[in-house]
Amino acid sequence: MDQVARMNEAAHYVFGLTKIRPQIGIVLGSGLGAFSDDLENRIIIPYVDIPYFSSVGTVGHQGQLVVGYSNGVALAVMQGRFHYFESGAFADVVFPIRVLKAMGVDTVILTNSAGAVNLDFHVGDLMLITDQLNLVGNNPLIGINDDRIGPRFPDATEIYSKNLQAIAINSAETLGMILREGVYAWWSGPAYETPAEIRMIRMMGADAIGMSTVPEALVATHMGMKVLGISCLTNMAAGIMPSPLLHQDILNVAQASVIKINTLLKTIIAEIGKRR
Repeated sequence: MDQVARMNEAAHYVFGLTKIRPQIGIVLGSGLGAFSDDLENRIIIPYVDIPYFSSVGTVGHQGQLVVGYSNGVALAVMQGRFHYFESGAFADVVFPIRVLKAMGVDTVILTNSAGAVNLDFHVGDLMLITDQLNLVGNNPLIGINDDRIGPRFPDATEIYSKNLQAIAINSAETLGMILREGVYAWWSGPAYETPAEIRMIRMMGADAIGMSTVPEALVATHMGMKVLGISCLTNMAAGIMPSPLLHQDILNVAQASVIKINTLLKTIIAEIGKRR
């Protein structure tokens, strides 16, 4: 069975359970899964029940798709994502994004927990992703291209929609919320970066570092979807502070930031809904 057939089968399964055609897809990063708890008329589907989905193995990722409404806008929310370091297989990482497209989603909001590389940023800040750096040396679009999904050589000038960025900035201003802006760099993990690597990454122009998002953003753009990215800066990157990096500490900061990022997301979604 080819890729398009698998996408359509998974999308058909979800629609059969929900009878909802979502307009916006959201991927919730480590410790940020509570957003979907407030959706209206929500239906929860474990990833393991969706055809061709894998199971999530990272702590802080619940591994379920939640379909429902926020401010009248139909959403498909991924509580947790698949990471490249879990299997080394891009098919697992990006397949859910392809299924969102098959479900009718045209806009994707990617969130993550990230380490702050920019020394002017602080733990607990939210950062609007303006661009990205792929430091892994691999790309989910390598291989045979299916022209039904997207072009062989997609433009990457504007991975993150400037129109969506403007909505996010205006939403933050309306809420009186500080929203940093910067470049997100992708590191494969699962080991955190060394202090020397962080110094190199800062010199390359990155403001935050994490283990996700970039493959999803590339694939979404390849399929013609609009992408918005928001990082929750849960720690200062390696070598900036004297203490070691612990995953549980990162989850704790993410969970403490849930109200802030959820409020911003709801405001952004409401504004996107008004413009449709």
